Amino acid sequence: MLNSKKHITDVQQLLSNLDRENKKIVFTNGCFDLLHKGHLHLLKEAKKLGDKLIVAINNDASVRKLKGETRPIETLEIRIEKLIALDDVDYVISFSEDTPIMLIEQIQPDILVKGGDYKIDEIIGRQFAKKITIIPLLSGFSTTKIIGEGK
Repeated sequence: MLNSKKHITDVQQLLSNLDRENKKIVFTNGCFDLLHKGHLHLLKEAKKLGDKLIVAINNDASVRKLKGETRPIETLEIRIEKLIALDDVDYVISFSEDTPIMLIEQIQPDILVKGGDYKIDEIIGRQFAKKITIIPLLSGFSTTKIIGEGK
């Protein structure tokens, strides 16, 4: 199911596939558990900033460590399938660490994007990107809220 050219299994494969010449590389990351309108907004706005959008996604163990034992709601495979189905996403790579700092350091994106719940000095890997962009959140959309409301 995950045999898409968009799904990249290691950073060296990504770097060899990535044509950087005259291209702006945009990077964002997250758990993307229960993909919702807020996620879609972030990804669409991130893609507008450059030519190639790389999305790094926490693996299941990493999500559990960050969000608790009841998460993720959907498996890594399902979360990746949803992301690679989006036109705005060029590449998806998973990571098992607490943060994607090693990926960001190796990729050296032109633009590092995070949602409006972050302040610039809280963004992991900011020193390895040429520019940091914070996309304002769409109010009312979060996985935690969806789970809490049972929608």
